[in-house]
Amino acid sequence: QVQLVESGGGLVQAGGSLRLSCAASGSIFRINAMGWYRQAPGKQRELVAAITSGDSTNYANSVKGRFTISRDNAKNTVFLQMNSLKPEDTAVYYCYADTIVSVTLLSRTFWGQGTQITVSS
Repeated sequence: QVQLVESGGGLVQAGGSLRLSCAASGSIFRINAMGWYRQAPGKQRELVAAITSGDSTNYANSVKGRFTISRDNAKNTVFLQMNSLKPEDTAVYYCYADTIVSVTLLSRTFWGQGTQITVSS
């Protein structure tokens, strides 16, 4: 129905920057909130940042001031600019989209496949 494709992950040294992108496609009537979660080995998945269709944002305390979330509604794409990266940011990052699906007009959350971010010290 709806596919989310992530890009931009990789290996970076502490203090460096990366930019993640996540593009949604398929049977989309409207996307409400979009955002990013992450999961480190042995830890629970946690919300990193979220953005509404009206561009209101929410960040985890651990990334405030370092990460910036944005979106391009025309392209159904969400971005995560990550600056001043720390080793503790190492995790698999997953994007999500709270979507109203075409035809059915049912609400459902779709997820990306995940992208690995590794920050070396």
